Amino acid sequence: QVHLVESGGGLVQAGDSLRLYCAASGQTFITYAMAWFRQAPGKEREFVAAISWTGGTTNYLDSVKGRFTISRDNVQKMVYLDMTNLKPEDTAIYYCAASPLGSTTEPDSYTWGSWGQGTQVTVSS
Repeated sequence: QVHLVESGGGLVQAGDSLRLYCAASGQTFITYAMAWFRQAPGKEREFVAAISWTGGTTNYLDSVKGRFTISRDNVQKMVYLDMTNLKPEDTAIYYCAASPLGSTTEPDSYTWGSWGQGTQVTVSS
């Protein structure tokens, strides 16, 4: 089991960049796959990006490909989401998630058993 805490959210303008942070605790973090999801008001939670435990495999929501990059630092127990060219439709609460299935990058939320509390990202037009 890992404990996750997100940070880095904020209010930005369309076209701006933002980096989200996910700090993990737990000795088994290095074996976990990690992901970012988001949920906009009135909408279902949506997969954004995932990265395998080695960092060698990533997966992205089509609408963020080329704009968002997920990465991880297994020594610091951190996961990052670098977001560029932000759009108003990216506005949501962003959640960090972890799965003990280290090689997975599946977008199905049921794959991910540990969740953070979320960080708000608001993109104004």
